[in-house]
Amino acid sequence: MIIVMKKGADKEQLAEVKKRIRELGYKPHVIHGETRNVIGAVGDERGKSVLQTLEVMPGVESVVPILKPYKLASREVKPEPSTFDIGGGVLIGGENLVVMAGPCSVESEEQILETAHAVKAAGATVLRGGAFKPRTSPYSFQGMEEDGLKLLALAREATGLPIVTEVVNPRDVELVARYSDIMQVGARNIQNFALLKMLGRLDKPILLKRGMATTIQEFLMSAEYILAEGNRRVILCERGIRTFETATRNTLDISAVPVLKEQTHLPVVIDPSHATGHASLVPSMCYASVAAGCDGLIVEVHPHPEKAASDGPQSLRPMEFAAMMEKLRAFASVAGKKL
Repeated sequence: MIIVMKKGADKEQLAEVKKRIRELGYKPHVIHGETRNVIGAVGDERGKSVLQTLEVMPGVESVVPILKPYKLASREVKPEPSTFDIGGGVLIGGENLVVMAGPCSVESEEQILETAHAVKAAGATVLRGGAFKPRTSPYSFQGMEEDGLKLLALAREATGLPIVTEVVNPRDVELVARYSDIMQVGARNIQNFALLKMLGRLDKPILLKRGMATTIQEFLMSAEYILAEGNRRVILCERGIRTFETATRNTLDISAVPVLKEQTHLPVVIDPSHATGHASLVPSMCYASVAAGCDGLIVEVHPHPEKAASDGPQSLRPMEFAAMMEKLRAFASVAGKKL
């Protein structure tokens, strides 16, 4: 249910409504608006009719049921797009177009520093890099783990770029949070609800990747797990879904961008590298994604893709990334985004 407060309702009235929501066995989530506040009351759907009694409380304008199965992610709760800081003063959402770039895996100090300086010079505002790598084969490179996190922190210190890196196991949440600015949940963990709940208790942005066979509703329900724990800074990432097509690694669902924009206030990012699996296709998909209205891109860049420990074929070289970024500015401008 959504409790809409009257314009001009004071803090004491808001506090009393929150207190009553808790007494009724629900969890209140306040969304602050420019002219009025609303409170999302989340809990057992079976007894939600009891919340209608809140309409008689001072400062309450109305109590409205939320029709979507996902509550806090819905535009019914927050009609305007969410905008928030993801580290180092970098804002995502609204008019901002954020480009996250870097290697699939951190491999060495030289590699991550070279890449970090190159992507920053080209206009990227976030450095990506994997320290823990969930791989299809148990014999593939699994990442440098904490040593990789330390190198990412070193690159942040050298460039000022906030870093995004993946957390794979719930037991590693505290360790990864110690080093990263943005916590990434990979496609394989989209329904690891124990992990999502832990991340919901952090005061860090969460980049949530869509699973290979995850519907839009399932995607938003996973985001709801994080939001319901109190973390409002969730970024949705479309990274391609599994279809019958074999020409690309996955099938990039660009239509997910406008669909999500209709359904949720959360920012939407596209990962064209994992979607296509081929570096030559990445620039075109970046342009198309920005034209579709995405809020950001996460692109794999490696100084020597032929020597990469993972995902070399889909990684752009620094010069290719710089050329793409130059052209991307025109698409961003037409889409009303700032790059």
